[in-house]
Amino acid sequence: MLIDIEGIDGSGKGTQARLLCDRLKGAGVPATLISFPRYQETLFGRAVGEFLNGKYGTLAAVHPFLVSLLFAGDRYESKPYLLEAMQTSDVVVLDRYVPSNVAHQASKLEGAARADLAAQILEIEYTIFGLPRPDVVLLLDLPVNVAQELIAKKGARQYTERKADIQEADSKYLEGVRTVYHDLARSDPIWATIACCDGTRLRSVEEIAELVWQAVAAARR
Repeated sequence: MLIDIEGIDGSGKGTQARLLCDRLKGAGVPATLISFPRYQETLFGRAVGEFLNGKYGTLAAVHPFLVSLLFAGDRYESKPYLLEAMQTSDVVVLDRYVPSNVAHQASKLEGAARADLAAQILEIEYTIFGLPRPDVVLLLDLPVNVAQELIAKKGARQYTERKADIQEADSKYLEGVRTVYHDLARSDPIWATIACCDGTRLRSVEEIAELVWQAVAAARR
């Protein structure tokens, strides 16, 4: 089973993916966690880190189709690693995957251009590159203002010395990404949306982890 955890920057994907993987193992289910991009492990992953650090210019300076190829290339380089994990584990938990590329890049366009880019990314990653499709996609939904508050509290990360990379720092951009994520979740029955806030209250890490567990349990039935 391939479980993909998605959400805008700051929504807690990495934390929840790790907690889910640990809980599966604790329940006797062989599980592996893979986080994308693989910033240090692949050539394309290193290039993604450079893009997010602003080496190639602002978000608007590079066409989103070209940016999408960096993220797709990272997964293509990682394909043998992913397939091996799927052979040796009952469940592979993904901290971001193909839908992340669609949401982040397609959000930079509007209307037909947005739909065309989304279709191109899916064709590149799933058809041309032959990456396996996820069985379940869990969307951690979080308002942008709350996400940016959480981003500001993050510690040092391996790909950047900035407090927020060029995507995380742009609230308008993140709103667009969140909108595309909602559209994707509504259009595909394998998606489940998990509200990280109860009204205006940010749910605890443990509360969100329980909702994630319930969604996975429902999908495995």
